Amino acid sequence: MQTLLAPSAICGELLKSRGETIAIAESSAGGLISAALLAVPGASAYFRGGDVIYTQQARTAFGITAEAMAGMRASTEVYARLLAETARQRLGTVWALAETGATGPTGNRYGDAPGHVCLAVAGPVTLSVTIETGHGDRIVNMRAFAAAALGLLEEALCAA
Repeated sequence: MQTLLAPSAICGELLKSRGETIAIAESSAGGLISAALLAVPGASAYFRGGDVIYTQQARTAFGITAEAMAGMRASTEVYARLLAETARQRLGTVWALAETGATGPTGNRYGDAPGHVCLAVAGPVTLSVTIETGHGDRIVNMRAFAAAALGLLEEALCAA
C-alpha cells in the first residue's frame, strides 16, 4: 500500500483542486485502488464510491446487462471502458477509473496469462491500456495493477 500513496496523493490533489469527482470499478486489484485514493486526507471532496466487480453476479448487480456484454468478455479494454463509464454514470462523477484482469497465480478462464490487466479512465479524457506484468505472483500483480491504474488516472487528469 505504501507505494500507492504518492500517486494517489497526486491524483487526489488534482481532483480536489479542480472540484472534480471520481468513481472506481475494480476487479483483480480487489479494492486497492479505492483504498489508495481514500488514504488521501480530504478524499470525501472527490471520492464518490467504488465497487469490486469480481463475479458475473456482481457485474449484474452493478447494472451491466447481458445485452451490454453481447460479444464482449471481461479482461479486455472494451470491458474496462464499459466498467468505467457505468461507474461514472451510476455515481454521477466527472471521472471514473476501472480495472479488470488476471492476478494469478494462474491465468483466467478467458486464456489471459497471470499479470494481464486492462485499465480504463472515462471522463473529459478517455484512456485505456493493456499491461502484462509477466509473472504470476498474485499480491505483486494486485499492487502493480493498482499502481498502473493510478498512473493512467494521473495521465488523464493532466491531459484534461
